[in-house]
Amino acid sequence: MTTLLLDGGPTAPDAPVTRTGGTPLALTGTPWPTCATCTAPLQFLAQIHLGDLPGHTAPTPGVLALFMCANRPGQCEQWSPTAGGNLALLLPADHLEPVPAPHGTDPELLTLGAVRAAVPTPTPPPPGATVLGRLGGTPDWLQYDETPDCPTCTRPMTFTAELTEGPDPATAMNFGSGRAYAHTCTPCGRAALLWQC
Repeated sequence: MTTLLLDGGPTAPDAPVTRTGGTPLALTGTPWPTCATCTAPLQFLAQIHLGDLPGHTAPTPGVLALFMCANRPGQCEQWSPTAGGNLALLLPADHLEPVPAPHGTDPELLTLGAVRAAVPTPTPPPPGATVLGRLGGTPDWLQYDETPDCPTCTRPMTFTAELTEGPDPATAMNFGSGRAYAHTCTPCGRAALLWQC
């Protein structure tokens, strides 16, 4: 089963909802993540409440926070799930606070405009709706299957979300005109992000 993520319009930068852009939420003391290649701060892309996944009935298992290097597009292997040019964090659902931007860094360079990714029932979107991605189902790979293995248990990770860039330059993510794919291994508390174009 798949649930579409629709553009629900602007929202507060720190809203505790499934959204693209805005300010990341994490546990107190979590530092802003940096790129493993260029060491500059990563850009925050989105947060996804895993309780929004289709068919999920248990208490919300957590929040997926997605980051990517926007400092040197194409040079830090931002598309790879293992090269360090992006980061996916699987966090608990409760007691999350806004992560402060690194000292001396312009917060606008690290974040996109916040857009609520409204999670509708799994039906066709209304006419004129902007689809930002989808939750659950199977990946619609643009190239070939790149399902990552969990670095802890080595099993294939579970496909969780697919994201598109979006039409508004103030809120759009840069996937080279492609799509991003987020995967999780909930038992190990691990997550991965990659994209294809």
